[in-house]
Amino acid sequence: MKTALTGICAMSVTLSGFGCAPSEPSIAARELRVCADPNNLPFSNSRQEGFENKLANIIARDLNAKVRYTWWAQRRGFIRNTLNAGKCDVVMGVPSSFELALTTNAYYRSTYVFVTRKDRNIDVRTFDDPRLRKLRIGVHLIGDDGANTPPVHALSSRGVVGNVRGYMVAGDYSRPNPPARLIEAVVDGEVDIAIVWGPLAGYFAKAPHTDLTLVPVSPAIDLPFLPQVYDISLGVRRGDKTLKAELDAVLERERETIGRLLKEYGIPRVDGVISVARS
Repeated sequence: MKTALTGICAMSVTLSGFGCAPSEPSIAARELRVCADPNNLPFSNSRQEGFENKLANIIARDLNAKVRYTWWAQRRGFIRNTLNAGKCDVVMGVPSSFELALTTNAYYRSTYVFVTRKDRNIDVRTFDDPRLRKLRIGVHLIGDDGANTPPVHALSSRGVVGNVRGYMVAGDYSRPNPPARLIEAVVDGEVDIAIVWGPLAGYFAKAPHTDLTLVPVSPAIDLPFLPQVYDISLGVRRGDKTLKAELDAVLERERETIGRLLKEYGIPRVDGVISVARS
């Protein structure tokens, strides 16, 4: 594992805390080197206002470490240019099944949600609702090639295509928090309903003068296997098992504090049994 600590130690000091010889007069301050997007609330930003920034602080405090960021727009190539390039050691939020990193135990599970304005009284709760064939639907698209998100696949498998409008997750990066444009589209009436990743929707739904309804999508798992619910973990470089183990221990010790943090940011959390489409 590349060193996660820097300073005056002659020997490299890993995040697990081993390194300087006893004769050394002082020990380098520990560093938690975090890869993050500088413009992506509610997750992170350069002013460290996101819940993943706060989570990094919780972890660093537990480890008696100091957070140091490598900022990079979280789009295609993010992991390659940050974590795998050795510029940082941990990503604060990745799917637990993420193949490009070694993942910790999950620290929350969330879901895609239907987002509507309360004054519209649109009570859609399932992808099978026939009204979705007529409503203007906003969805996120990912990457330079506009790859489809799980809700888009669920809609297209039901033939709901022509009334779907895509909003790029990366969007106009010169504006704050590009993914928020989809929530704004609901508020402004550009679309009747949006299908949004829960943490993003929950955070912006709490904004002043925003009166929105959030409903978890159903089914949570569409057949043959299309999840709309995901466990979220920390990600480290593949092979960094020592770091993973230490972070797993921190997540367990700080479970209650992390739960309060997620609640503060309006993160919809899914626990227990989830719905599965019937064949």
